[in-house]
This record gives sequence, C-alpha cells and structure tokens, in this order.
Amino acid sequence: MPALKVSSDQRAELRSQAHALKPVVLVGAEGLTDAVLSEIKVHLDAHQLIKIRVFGDEREERIAIYEEICDKLNAAPIQHIGKLLVIWKPESAQPAVKAKRGALPSAREAAVEAKPGKGRAPRVVTVVKPSEIPMRKPKAKAVLVRGNERVTQGGNIKRAKKRQTSAKRSHQSSK
Repeated sequence: MPALKVSSDQRAELRSQAHALKPVVLVGAEGLTDAVLSEIKVHLDAHQLIKIRVFGDEREERIAIYEEICDKLNAAPIQHIGKLLVIWKPESAQPAVKAKRGALPSAREAAVEAKPGKGRAPRVVTVVKPSEIPMRKPKAKAVLVRGNERVTQGGNIKRAKKRQTSAKRSHQSSK
C-alpha cells in the first residue's frame, strides 16, 4: 500500500497539532519488527496522529523505517525531525449502521455493543438497594458506569480521584 498524500496546508496543521504530543512508540535496536508495527497500528487507530521515536544514529536507516511504516500501514508522513517521526492516518470509515445515523453512539449504546467483561467502560450495571421502609422489596436499578467511576458495595457510584502531580515536574502534567 502506498503512503497517503497530504497537502502542504494540511501537513502544517497536523505538525502544529503534533507539537504537544509525546512519542507513544519507541523503535529500538531490533529495528522495525512485526510487534512494533502492530503497536504503531493500534496507536494510529486510537489517535490518528502519533509520534514515534527511533533509536539509531544512521539517518538513512531512520528514513527507511519512516517510509516502511507509512507504506505498510497506509499512513501519511507528516514530519521527520532527528529521531522523531510524526505519522497521521485518517479515521477509517464507520460501520454502515453508525454512518447512517450521522453521529457517534451514546454512552449507553456503546455499553450495550461492547463485549461484556470486568473493567470495560462505559457499561450498564444493575444495582439493588434496600428500600428505606423494611417492609418493601429492594429495588433493582440499571446504572451507567463510565471509565473513571466504580460501584461501591452500598450501590453508590464514586468517581476516581485525580492523580497527584509533582510540583517539581510541572512539564510532565497529564492532559
């Protein structure tokens, strides 16, 4: 598959977006293996625009890796500065059912379509709470639990606390 072609205006816009990104894939001494390619593909599918760091002193070798990645994954080369490579692949076409609606599915629809399993979010959880009056039956209620939430034993939903960041390393703050 040949690499995608991008106009210079589009390339400039993508370079400005990639400026704040950190490398998500590292290519080591082994070079471009199948495992590294599959990892790049996963990140491209998730983010569309990624940075890759290639450890190697040979410029020609890095350029060859850059071109090979773009050719094999049908991605567009955006920028090559030193050991950093920026690659972009547009979103793949949505399935036909979702494309007809013209919008992304709601969180509840996504929970129903997702495979059931522990820790997958968003998901619908059935919570049974005892009623305030002891003579009444407990009520079952379906609750939507998102990625940063959990259900306690009492049936309440709690959000995760924000991670504490170091005052010394303000440049490494997560966004």
